[in-house]
Formats: sequence, structure tokens, C-alpha cells
Amino acid sequence: MARFDTFRDFATHYADLTSAEAFTAAFTADIASAQLSIVDEPTSADMPDEQQARACVEQMTGDLFTLLADTRLAPLAPRIAWGMVHSFHKVAQQLAAQEDDAARELGELARISDPSEIHAAQIEDRQRLCQSLHEAMAAIECMRDHAAEVYRVETGRPWSATGGSRTSRALTASQIEARDFLAARAQERREAHAPSGPLVVVSGGSNWTEIDAIWNRLDLIHARIPAMVLATTAQQKGADLIAARWAAARGVPSVHFRLERRHGNRAAFKRNEQLVNLRPVEAIICEGSGIQANLAQRCRAAGVPLTIYRHSDFAGDRDDEKEVA
Repeated sequence: MARFDTFRDFATHYADLTSAEAFTAAFTADIASAQLSIVDEPTSADMPDEQQARACVEQMTGDLFTLLADTRLAPLAPRIAWGMVHSFHKVAQQLAAQEDDAARELGELARISDPSEIHAAQIEDRQRLCQSLHEAMAAIECMRDHAAEVYRVETGRPWSATGGSRTSRALTASQIEARDFLAARAQERREAHAPSGPLVVVSGGSNWTEIDAIWNRLDLIHARIPAMVLATTAQQKGADLIAARWAAARGVPSVHFRLERRHGNRAAFKRNEQLVNLRPVEAIICEGSGIQANLAQRCRAAGVPLTIYRHSDFAGDRDDEKEVA
């Protein structure tokens, strides 16, 4: 866990966590005026300064760990910091819901054939509202992502929401037609929740502790397949957590396949079937239970290139891996 004596040290340490380009894109005003509520008057005020926004997030999240370090309250720092990141996430979700409502209203207006100036003004107002909410959401998500990176560095664990997905969007809106805006928005939402790229599956026992084996193997795969998407079986410890931490550190999209309890005792095996049906390009399976054995069997049958790690592979000073065709 990193510690800092001065704000300059602090800022230098976190400088590369989230690219400056991301903040520049998220905090650039691409629409002439904005309004976050239909009852508000449009404003031409500037967006916050991106550098100040970045520094503010770093300081408010990271200083908490510095304050509580080496004190009896140190174990509470991750819990409080998680809540700080979650606050950004919650506001982004609220903005997304507001945008959904505004987009529905815009869609209804766009379907009406009315050449009047009043109708045109209504469409313009709703479109400005949609774009404004989208702009605000992009900025809040950018701050959330940066706060989450500070949390990851300080705790060693990737930040994740208690429920639902965490996606990010960049504002690209300009002066466009309402129908085009709605179509682009729908496409963006689909892509945010369905990252494209070759799928690499990782699954293992909850007691797996060999971090280097998984990280080194994933690094090799990532070097060959830069556009890869990581899929895990969503355990909160062991091999799955190690892989999730790798994805967070490398900036690789990850999809967590949790058990669907409606399948009862077959839930884990149905999940294995679902993973293999997605045609992964490679899989890493660490010794665990019969669930991992079943997944390995399914991957072999489907011709998925497979790396299997067993606890015995790391006995003593050995650090070998076993490749199975």
C-alpha cells in the first residue's frame, strides 16, 4: 500500500492511473449549452477544469489511506474508500436513468410528424437534455474510474459495484438529428455491456494463491491478443480474484459470470456450458473442485487451447506450468 508525505508525491504517483486524455474528453463541453433538468434554464457555463477534477479525485480518495495508515483505524480505509467510489457510481447510475427517461420522451416526440415550431422546440429541448445528461454522466464516470484506480492501487483489489454493471462512455454528441442521436445512444449502450474481443476464460479454486502463474500467463496471452476480454467464474477470492486484479491493472475488460441460482445444483455446470458456448480462444484453469474439472473437460472437447495449473506444480521451488492441448 503506497504512502505519501506531500501532495506532490501523491499526484506524481497517481499521474498515470487514468490517462489525461480520458479527462480531457470527459470534461470538454461539446454542446453550446446544457441543462440537467427540464425545469432548469440552459446554461453556457464551462465544464470543470479536467486537471483540477483529476487532482481532486486523487486527493479525496488517496488522502484517506494516508490519514489512517499505521493507525488503529487503518482496516477501515478500504471500506470508506469503496463508499467514496460508489458515490460517484451511484450518481452516474441516476444520471443514466434520467437520460433513459429523457430519451424515451425524445423518441416519442421524434415519431410525431408535426412541422410546427413548437414541436421543433420541444425536440430541441429534449435533445439538449439528453446530451447534457450524457455529458454529465461521462464526467462522473471518468471521476469514478479514476477513484477506482486509486482504490485498486491502495488495496490491491479492483473496485466493483455490489450489483449491476460498471461501464463507461465518452461523449461524442454534436448537432445531430433526434433519430440519429437515439440510434447512436442505443448502439453505445449495447457495446458498453457487450465488449467485443476474443474471450479468455479463467477459473480456479477459491484457495488458489499462486498469483505469478496467472499473471504471467495472462500477460503472455495479452501480448498475443491485445483486444482480449477476460471472463471469470466470479468468485471473490482465489484464482478468479487474482485474474480480476490482473484485468484491472492491465485495463482489460472483464466479464464476471455469476451463478444463476434458478438452476439449483446444476448452476455451476450450466455456467460452464455457457462459457464454452461463447467460444473462448483460450482458457486457464487452476486446480479446484469438480466444477473446474468439468470446465476443463468441456474446453478440451470444444478444442479450446487450455492451460491447467495444479497445486503440485508449485511444490518446493518449482514454477512450471503444464500445457494441455
